[in-house]
Amino acid sequence: MEGKKKLEFNIIKNNPTDGHRGFGIGSLSLENVSPVFVDVNEGEAFVDIGAMHARSSVEKRVKFLPNREDVPEGAKPYWLVWVTIDRKEEGPYFAGVTACEMTVNKEARRGYKSLPEHVNRLDKSLKRHIIVDHMDAKSKKILADFLKSHDEKMWELSSEELKKGLAAE
Repeated sequence: MEGKKKLEFNIIKNNPTDGHRGFGIGSLSLENVSPVFVDVNEGEAFVDIGAMHARSSVEKRVKFLPNREDVPEGAKPYWLVWVTIDRKEEGPYFAGVTACEMTVNKEARRGYKSLPEHVNRLDKSLKRHIIVDHMDAKSKKILADFLKSHDEKMWELSSEELKKGLAAE
């Protein structure tokens, strides 16, 4: 049935209302969000923009299952962390940092992730929330070291909530 045009969700690069009176209101700008992966086994963190569309190097050629118990043994643990950067008078800082759990068995091409959790955590990051308390201590340290090494000043300008949330326990 060809009828009413559906309202579509738009992801755009720049300010949706810049230069337009009302056009683009309700659109979402993801310009200041970066997906950071924490590879728990390797002890490293890296940015992979492909995660914005579930096409990161970690996710490619993997079928994700809704139950972690269904993933074959030998799956590697990862955290996908949505990092939102904002600016205050003193300069840019890490404003929203939210972590989502993933496991991936590349050999079996199967993994676990909760898509609703990933979408909700992206939204929470955009809204400047800090959700890292469920991460293990090793992963918190990897992420904290990565953020500090990326830009020490941004780390210093970030909230105490983030610094305490990623502090070694």
